[in-house]
This record gives sequence, structure tokens and C-alpha cells, in this order.
Amino acid sequence: MSVALVTATAVDLDADLAPLLEALARSGIEACAACWDDTSVDWRRFALVILRSTWDYTLRYEAFIDWLDDTERATQVLNPSSVVRWNTDKRYLRDLQRRGHPVVPTAFVDPSAPTAVRVGSLGERLVVKPAVGAGARDAAHHSSPDEAESHVARLVGEGRAAMVQPYIEGIDVDGETGLVYFDGVFSHSFRKTAMLRPDAAPSAHLYSDEEITPRDAAADERAVADAVVADCARDLLYARVDLVRGPGRSPLVLELELAEPSFFVAVAPGAEDRFARAVAKRLDRLSRAGH
Repeated sequence: MSVALVTATAVDLDADLAPLLEALARSGIEACAACWDDTSVDWRRFALVILRSTWDYTLRYEAFIDWLDDTERATQVLNPSSVVRWNTDKRYLRDLQRRGHPVVPTAFVDPSAPTAVRVGSLGERLVVKPAVGAGARDAAHHSSPDEAESHVARLVGEGRAAMVQPYIEGIDVDGETGLVYFDGVFSHSFRKTAMLRPDAAPSAHLYSDEEITPRDAAADERAVADAVVADCARDLLYARVDLVRGPGRSPLVLELELAEPSFFVAVAPGAEDRFARAVAKRLDRLSRAGH
């Protein structure tokens, strides 16, 4: 049984890819990297197709979703397409909030329901992003509501939903805490610095460099992330929860990554082997089911 780790044309940007492939090989699993939009790939020959770093999907979202649906008809895709559809539109944060999880306050502006864009109630320093986006592409940190409103108006004018969040100032000191899970089990955590500099122009780059260092998640961070992952336990091979400390110092969910998160295995010895064991369990399950 062979496995594909699905990436994008800019494969060299994925620092996790090589160590994950090496760990799979050590586990006796035949695996290779493949680009999602490479029409020469026969996805039926893989027992598992695992999304890894399809970071350009936001540029061709409908084509990516079509590929995802077609591939899932041919073989098993992880995470499942229903999860990826839900998670690649950041309006999933509203669902998490409705389910009682602590989430960074977020306002969404949908072009299908045009309304006056007034974001000042969220604060003076604001972050604006497209609702469907990866990394820091087309996102910006604004120091005035007027600049944020102009950014929102541009996104909406392009037919894209926009999201607005208050800039959580604690991130300047604490950074973000990312927690990674394989097969619903906590693997490791890390510290990530803020990606958005105040008043810098929105980035058009496929990938943004981040400063990543080891960090042991605190007990309250584990509690929040564990609850979110358990609530989304829909056959997840992997998950990453990014948290920030809010004004009251309680952890808030900034993002839940279920489609193509970086795992940053370089700062977590053994993480790639834990990933390989999770994949091996899935292959064993398929074998027992006669696939």
C-alpha cells in the first residue's frame, strides 16, 4: 500500500515534507510527494492521499475543491473532503464559537450580503484577512479602523468574504502557541511569532517565513486545544490549533488548521515518527477492511 503526500508546485517551501517522507520510509511505508494539480498523477494507485502543503489552493479554490472531490471518489483522502471544505473557509470560527470554544472575536463581511463596513467597534489595531486564505497572503495588520475598512472593501469588491479581528497585543510578547495532534492524540507544541507587521502592505507570497521555537503548552492551552480537536473528531489524521493569550490572559483560538498545516517537526524530535505511526494505523485499518 502506497501513500501520497500532496503538495503544491512550490514544493521546496515545505520544510516538513522530507522528514515526513523519511519517517514513512523507516516505517516500511512506500510514500512519495505529488502536486495536487499534476494531471499525470493517477491518484487511484495510492491507498491514502494525505494533504500536506497545497498552499496555492486559495488562488484556484474551485479547481482545488473539484480535484479534492474527484480524488476522494478514487481513493481515501485525509483529512476528508468534508472537513477540508469546512476548514478552508475561516467562517468555521463562528461554528467553534457557537459550540462554546473560546475564539478571538471575529467579524465577517460577506459580498453576497453587502452591508456598511464598520469595524471600529473591534478596536484601533485590527487584522484583516480573506476568509479563504493561507498563511499571511492578502492579510494585514492595520493601526487604524479606516485603513482596515479600506482593506475589507477591497476584498469584498473582489467578490471575497473578509474577516476582521482585533490585534491581540499579547502576541507581541507571548507569540502564538501551536499544538499539533496526530490521530486525535497530542504530539507536540511550539511558539510562533506574529507574522503581520503593523501597517505593512498585504503579502502576495505563497508562503511567509515564521520564527518557530520549541514551547511546552501550558495546562490551560492543552485544555482548550484538546476540547477543540475532540469536538472536531471526524476521522482526523492531523490537526493543529493555534492559540493566543487574550486580554485576560486566557487562551483563545486564533486558527484551527485541518487542511494543510505546517507541523514544524524540526523543533519537535520524534514528531515525524509519530506521524508515520498514525499513517501506519490507517493503512492497517484499510488492510483489515479488505481495501
